Amino acid sequence: SGAAMITGGSIAVKRPEIFEHWLQVYGGERIILGSDVKDEKIAVNAWQECTAIDIWTFLADYQKKGVRKTICTDIAYDGMLAGPSLDLYRRMLKQFPDLYLIASGGVSSLDDLYRLQEAGLPAVIFGKAIYEGRISLSALSAFNS
Repeated sequence: SGAAMITGGSIAVKRPEIFEHWLQVYGGERIILGSDVKDEKIAVNAWQECTAIDIWTFLADYQKKGVRKTICTDIAYDGMLAGPSLDLYRRMLKQFPDLYLIASGGVSSLDDLYRLQEAGLPAVIFGKAIYEGRISLSALSAFNS
């Protein structure tokens, strides 16, 4: 029993020695890097504070330290139902082809899921589109078939 994986975001910025220790002990397949961004800068403390760290440096540095998976939330898109940050995700996939990128936020329709899939995203986190009835569970089930 217990957690198979965890996500660390703010701690990777504020206490990198702890996050790096987790990577060494548990491995990059079990420790997911939370990469919340606003204008391509890393945000911490539940998006209350933007740092001067750009997403590209952040990901490159942590990939060298063993990160294999990241969840990226573009804060400007999360909860807006305006579509995901496809341009950002495409650039990330191109620059970090070995990183398992989980897109988060902005999904407003089943079409958005197809666009993310076509862009090469292996996984996505979304909720508001379901809560507001924009994506039905039956449509989601068909998408996953």
